[in-house]
Amino acid sequence: MKDPVTTITGITYDRESIERWLFTGGNTTCPVTKQPLPKDSDLTPNHTLRRLIQAWCTENASHGVDRIPTPKPCLDKAYVLKLIKNLSHHKLQLKTLTQMELLSAESERNKKCMVQAGLPKAMLVFIVSCFENGQVSGIEEALSILCLIKIPGGESREFLCENDKIIESLTWVLGCKMENYATVKSHAVSVLRILLEDASSGVLERLKPEFFERIVGVLREKNTQKGIKSALEVLLYACPLGRNRKMMVQSGAVFELIELELGSPERRTTELNLGVLSHLCCCAEGRAQFLSHGGGIAVVAMRILRVSPAVDDPAILILSSICKFSGTSMVIKEMVDAKAVSKLCVLLQADCAPYLKDKAKEILRSHFDEWKNFPCNFSSLSCLLEYKVSS
Repeated sequence: MKDPVTTITGITYDRESIERWLFTGGNTTCPVTKQPLPKDSDLTPNHTLRRLIQAWCTENASHGVDRIPTPKPCLDKAYVLKLIKNLSHHKLQLKTLTQMELLSAESERNKKCMVQAGLPKAMLVFIVSCFENGQVSGIEEALSILCLIKIPGGESREFLCENDKIIESLTWVLGCKMENYATVKSHAVSVLRILLEDASSGVLERLKPEFFERIVGVLREKNTQKGIKSALEVLLYACPLGRNRKMMVQSGAVFELIELELGSPERRTTELNLGVLSHLCCCAEGRAQFLSHGGGIAVVAMRILRVSPAVDDPAILILSSICKFSGTSMVIKEMVDAKAVSKLCVLLQADCAPYLKDKAKEILRSHFDEWKNFPCNFSSLSCLLEYKVSS
């Protein structure tokens, strides 16, 4: 132990370990007694035990044991408020932001204190101020702080209601050229994800074409994995509104999503990717863009039954939309060539949700008369005939 603290249950732990247990692990009980241990419960420094540990370290110094340092005083709200006040002085801004970043990375205790002092709102206000003044200095640090301390879920909606320039400011950041550009973009889109996760429909209705162009740009530039996932989640949150889907398609989202999927991303990225694609294929412009890419149908068919149930659902919906509203003779042939028909037949015999099988049957029946004329393997043809007869 380097900084022993005692919980309300009377058990002593190392501060870093118990704070990680409570704040990062999401646990609510004492590891030893299993009694309730709220996250906001006091952790009392065990000075006696710390002094005994330090004394033992001193006695064993000849064996290479280093004496543990006396812990720094806990960060308090008053000090954080002082730092926030310093942001109003231009000459102190960069030094203050650097200090805040170091403190937020130091411990979960510091993050909790900073959130309670209102630092998330202060950072967003600072970014808006940078946008209004055309200032890029300090933006990287401010975004890093927001990603470290996290914006409380219940407060993000309130922030957006109080200041309608927050989204516009972060959109501006995504278009700025500065040092560590990839990291800055990743952090900016991560903050947008947190803000839009609980955003009202009014906020989503005010999103502009430039916003979607910048988000799609994150996918096009192959940003960090975290940045790509955040960008996909932002698109997913905005998808329910038809106007937003149209702007996404106009910004080239469908093409970039297919390109991203052709790169064989990790499971969660594929789940988000196909989730967005299924929404965009609900509109005619989205389907047209999807079909204009030579690998669209093939990559969607390839993912069925190979990733997770969360991928099968949107993949089948995409093929259903394509067949129902854009089922030209060329598309029907492409579905055979891309083995989408064979994969649908396989799905009928797989252990998956009944509604997915029903949707697959519906797709197979819709163009059975055309597909039966294409040369295909015996099992697929038998499957088609079986379900044609049963219908």
